[in-house]
Amino acid sequence: MKEDQDTSSISFTAHYTGFVWYRFGLSHPAFATRQGCAYFQFLRPFEVAARKVIGSDIKTTLLQRHHLIDHELEQLIGKYPDIQIVELACGLSPRGWRFHRDHPSITYVEADLQEMAARKQALLRELHSLDERHTVQVCNILIQDAPESLESLLKRELDPARPVVVITEGLVNYFRLEEISGFWSRLAKVLQDFPMGFYLTDIYPQVTRHRFFHWIQMANKTLKLSSRSNFTMHFEQPEEAQSCLQHCGFDTVTVFNPDETPGDRLPKADGGSLVWVIRSEI
Repeated sequence: MKEDQDTSSISFTAHYTGFVWYRFGLSHPAFATRQGCAYFQFLRPFEVAARKVIGSDIKTTLLQRHHLIDHELEQLIGKYPDIQIVELACGLSPRGWRFHRDHPSITYVEADLQEMAARKQALLRELHSLDERHTVQVCNILIQDAPESLESLLKRELDPARPVVVITEGLVNYFRLEEISGFWSRLAKVLQDFPMGFYLTDIYPQVTRHRFFHWIQMANKTLKLSSRSNFTMHFEQPEEAQSCLQHCGFDTVTVFNPDETPGDRLPKADGGSLVWVIRSEI
């Protein structure tokens, strides 16, 4: 996959998700773009229809995954106050801004392709959020043996004596399973250089047993066209995801289903959750 294809693939979703997080109180107004607002307004009637027919919609899954990843990250910070956080394909995620503000002991590195990284850096500079503990770097997870590779980023920016957690949100399903499995294997290997290594991600599973599977499949095809991507759902059962990530080198893999996770801030999908959050450990 070419780098310019990566940029076009995340553009639509970066704007839309950035506005959803702002709209529901998770973000600063600076993260909300005109394009994001336009997409949000355009999709509202489709989301109303999806809630009635399927029992869920896009913004519900976005909020579920964001809250769950935040919850798991808070748990890790509570256990490892000096943990280092790397958020890959950060887009317009407000997480770095929020956690840097609320947790003075952590190091937070945001990373994305060059164009998005430059935009994010300018945004965070306006919010006076950037310093030695909060930075934005360029990273392309598909390449190796280059300054912008995953391996170079972690070795250059992090302290090998401190634990680390890597986050990807809204990324995995834009790659075929063999592509993302290659990234997972490389990530598991480089995390072995730290005393503790964790990986948090979301993933959209194959919901073939959902009673409205064909409607969901249609929505999937629409997303592929609108984002000009190869959006693909992976795994039918949590055990398949666990097995795959363990095969890639992770020791412990836990899959969280929002429907089975307590929490007042976590929205529920009436027709069953369409997204999982995964925590993997080295």
